[in-house]
Amino acid sequence: MFRFANIEMLWLLITIPAFVLAYILYTKRKQRQLTDFGDPELIQQLMPDASKSRTLWKFALSMAALVLLIVAAARPQYGQKEKTIKRQGIEVMVALDISNSMLAEDVAPNRLDRAKQMLSKMIDNMVDDKVGLVIFAGDAFTQLPITCDYVSAKMFLNTISPNLIPTQGTAIGAALQTAVASFGTSESEIGRAIVLITDGENHEDDAIEVAKKAKEMGIQVFVIGIGKPEGAPIPKPGTNDYFKDRAGQVVVSRLNEEMCQQIASSGNGIYVRCDNTNTAMRALQQELDRIATSEFETTVFEDYNEQYQSFLLIALLLLLIEFFILSRKNHRISRMDLFGENNNKQ
Repeated sequence: MFRFANIEMLWLLITIPAFVLAYILYTKRKQRQLTDFGDPELIQQLMPDASKSRTLWKFALSMAALVLLIVAAARPQYGQKEKTIKRQGIEVMVALDISNSMLAEDVAPNRLDRAKQMLSKMIDNMVDDKVGLVIFAGDAFTQLPITCDYVSAKMFLNTISPNLIPTQGTAIGAALQTAVASFGTSESEIGRAIVLITDGENHEDDAIEVAKKAKEMGIQVFVIGIGKPEGAPIPKPGTNDYFKDRAGQVVVSRLNEEMCQQIASSGNGIYVRCDNTNTAMRALQQELDRIATSEFETTVFEDYNEQYQSFLLIALLLLLIEFFILSRKNHRISRMDLFGENNNKQ
């Protein structure tokens, strides 16, 4: 099994396009300055040692080395040995609402990001438990099957956004049904719970009935209501505008606490409203701690071998090559035409 020990370091890769754009803008600006100075062909004759291709090669090698250094910093590892171990814990399926209404900013930074922060803390508190993730809007599907791999769980959590499900709506019943099915058909007595995080608005199916069926199967349903009853407008991503209805009025999304409470009651769980404090997280953790744990077997990889050395070595090699490539032509090696400069002259 391949993994990154410091996977958050990979976020640094988003700086690469910025460096490339800066290089392109700098090159164009420099070309305009030379054009303003005089005739390009005459300038080239006056500067016979100047080399555009060498500068490009030096930049490309530097960027390639930077990518490899970032990957090395993320510590890629490969697990070579499987081991079956016994753990004492519970199984938790998270059903997360990612509809557009979750972009409302009545909690900071917005409902969806606040929910992701809370779930990240919940995963950090897990030791021997299993966790899975279902996302839903107008449809619902399993984003992460139930697992003990907390690193993967947080990685999938970080990638969640409303555009993952194009069909808008709040199909809470479908989400609960998908979460129930994710537990499988095992007759194990392990404690099982569903953590539903939603604003409860515009539900499209009978979520209460699904919660009752989950209760009959020994699965508790906890509901975290996120937002405020007075509501807030929904920002359009990438703009300074808000979503509007057909009449042109700004849509205000409100937390439907009554619906959330009914679902929690039907599922033998509790309802808690999530605000800008950690109250909801503490209440949820207390309830999860009360669920009876059971012993189960899981397969894990051990003896992970570090793979960063190869990336680091190649990066250093590229930097060494970049260092020895002169920005200007070297007459001793110009006959070798390593950069295709003679062909360009022809």
